[in-house]
Amino acid sequence: MIKKFLLTGALIIGSCISGFSFAEKFTVSDLQFEGLQRVTLGAALLSLPIREGDAVDDYTLGKALKQLYASSYFESIELLRQGDVLIFKVKERPTISNVELSGNKKLSEEQIFDSLKSSALKVGESLDRTTLSGIEKSLEDFYHSVGKYSAKVETVVTALPRNRVSIKFRFKEGRTAKIEQINIVGNNAFTDQDLLKRLTLSDSGGWWDFFADDSYQKQKLAGDLEVIKSYYLDRGYIRFSIDESQVALTPDKKGVYVTVNINEGKIYSVSDVKFIGNLLGYDDDIASLVPFKRGDTYAASDITFAEQSIRKYFGRLGYAYPEITTYPEVNDATNTVAISFSVDPGSRGYVRHINISGNTTTKDVVIRREMRQMEGGWLSSENIETSKSRLNRLGFFSKININTERVSDDLVDLNLNVEEQASGSFNAGIGYGTESGMSLTAGVQQNNFLGSGDKVGFEVKTNQYNLSANVNYTTPYLTKDGVSAGGRLFYDKFEAGDANIVDYTNTTYGVRLNSGFPVNETNRLGFSLGWENNNISQLKSYEQLQQFWDIYNSQLASDGSATFQNFDISANWTRNNLDKGQLATQGTKHSLWSKITVPGSDLQYFKINFNISHYQRITDSGDWTTLLRASGGYGNGYGQLEGNDQILPFFENYYVGGYRTLRGFASNTVGPRAMYVSNGNVSLTDNAVGGNAKYTLSGEVIFPVPFLDEAYARQARTSLFVDAGEAWDTEFNNDYYSQLGCVSNCDYFSDYSKPGQIRVSAGTQITWVSPMGPLIFTLAWPLIEYEGDQTEIFSFNIGETF
Repeated sequence: MIKKFLLTGALIIGSCISGFSFAEKFTVSDLQFEGLQRVTLGAALLSLPIREGDAVDDYTLGKALKQLYASSYFESIELLRQGDVLIFKVKERPTISNVELSGNKKLSEEQIFDSLKSSALKVGESLDRTTLSGIEKSLEDFYHSVGKYSAKVETVVTALPRNRVSIKFRFKEGRTAKIEQINIVGNNAFTDQDLLKRLTLSDSGGWWDFFADDSYQKQKLAGDLEVIKSYYLDRGYIRFSIDESQVALTPDKKGVYVTVNINEGKIYSVSDVKFIGNLLGYDDDIASLVPFKRGDTYAASDITFAEQSIRKYFGRLGYAYPEITTYPEVNDATNTVAISFSVDPGSRGYVRHINISGNTTTKDVVIRREMRQMEGGWLSSENIETSKSRLNRLGFFSKININTERVSDDLVDLNLNVEEQASGSFNAGIGYGTESGMSLTAGVQQNNFLGSGDKVGFEVKTNQYNLSANVNYTTPYLTKDGVSAGGRLFYDKFEAGDANIVDYTNTTYGVRLNSGFPVNETNRLGFSLGWENNNISQLKSYEQLQQFWDIYNSQLASDGSATFQNFDISANWTRNNLDKGQLATQGTKHSLWSKITVPGSDLQYFKINFNISHYQRITDSGDWTTLLRASGGYGNGYGQLEGNDQILPFFENYYVGGYRTLRGFASNTVGPRAMYVSNGNVSLTDNAVGGNAKYTLSGEVIFPVPFLDEAYARQARTSLFVDAGEAWDTEFNNDYYSQLGCVSNCDYFSDYSKPGQIRVSAGTQITWVSPMGPLIFTLAWPLIEYEGDQTEIFSFNIGETF
């Protein structure tokens, strides 16, 4: 006689054998399966807790069936008994042949498939139909959390031959619900406006709220509630609490009303600041790190800042794992709080080994010489950060990770892993700029030659006014102390007339030897010796040029050209603590450069330049930052030639204008104009001649490019700026020229011998560090300009290498 026991998934839970019984206990002589297709007999038997020879009863069989179903192999199971033989008639769950998605936009396919895999729903696995409804619900819950309350997820299962199925998820995302209103209840100390303007979410406003985010998202609301809480905690409200936040959906599911109920409490002040634990004798130093004192209003952010500062302090001393815990003792009767900092510096850690990995090209010695954390020395967080910054500035690595591995209580290994990036290239490029026109580049540059860290390069460039070529070599570590040495051979042909400057051609070639000396981590001195040969031709004889030839007429050849050979010495100082080499967000860079030709050169002159750039973050991430810049230069001659005081050569003059110096004005056009004198009258032209002095000033607010994909956000940014600057010539004889009559462009004339005609512009700029090099697009409008100025509202410059 055959007895039956049918199980499906729903029957397993609960009393699976109620109402049916095999009655007596018996010994199993054999186990058989019917209906197996994909599942092997061995796999099925392994899922059973009973074996041949086991004595079973109703309870044992019920437990066995539960376990067999839990294997997820079977959709239904029927148990039959024939004598002492147990027969399991099974229907296997179908195999998932493929999974399709349609209509999903908010969620990427990668995100969905990752979620399905975590639910064991993927191609090749068996289908558990009970999980589908759970998956549908979790996907809809996600859409609801981002404000898409009308979203629906439908699953279509299509049967295929050989017990296979195809699954298709159909998404109807719908629109994101808009926040109709945000209500804050219980606020007395601060107005609704004070609190709402600090939130990322906002209710629906007018067209002027173009950048406001009125789309509801659960995660953003949670973040905004933390913002409100932090705002109160930073202003003394230590008992502040958010009692409840409610979200009410409109009947059409297109809008939500958000209500936040808060309890402000009272303002608490600091009654005492105490330190407990082992301060290692640095009591005064540590106390000075706390940014508040007795009587100050309590602020939670000050507590966090103090904890971080104390940790950093001990980290610099070699205590890598200090434990700093703050205990606030709140006295509600007096509305005060006593702050106790518990300090346990732990044991001082020493670095046993520095293990370097990931550098397939760069030699270990190149990395180690940048390290300021040494093997055998105590572990210093400051030295580690300095080491990482120095390695970043090399430009050899796209990623640098430094981790500590504790070996014992007082020993650690430093594991330094780098990902190398291309540090050299063969350049063949084309670019275009509103200032330089079409530009072509070809060359080879290797900044990490054979993994040694040495720089070797050759390059040829040409644009509408310049042709240049150079060969260079620099070794940054001629000595282990970081003394650098290098050299450069160069050729340059400059067509001044095509660069908005009065017409002449300057062909220069020469050689320069240089060396640099580190002063400390951020300061460096440099020196160089150079020889140049300048050939000046195709000159137009304007008045300022004639002043030059009055002194150096002995150099003029019969064809009107002139050649000058000069030896010079230059020195420079650089202080750089910027956080990044490109698109910096924090820090300052100063540079001072001077050059003087040695006595006996054909031309005796000197030049001094300075540049300052200071970045200050507005936000902690550096997405918003400010930039202040200033630059200046002055040059003149020294000594006499045939009784005449020497002056700065006209081809060494300073110019202002263009995207590098003064945006909104055409390149090299701001400053003194070329003049012609005839019969006691002066005529002025549109051509700039430059001067021997200049300055520029700039202020910028830098922020992310709106609507730009996150993948490109770190390579691009926008700025709003104000520029100012001018150039003048201290050798200009204003007393003489102002007494002459004027016949042409008289409005252009001014006293070029001193500053006073400052130009000012304002605008916006987008900078993108693209694979082709920096791309710069500028819109600028002159705010202060003078007659004859050449303005340039839009300018752009496209990088040259690709």
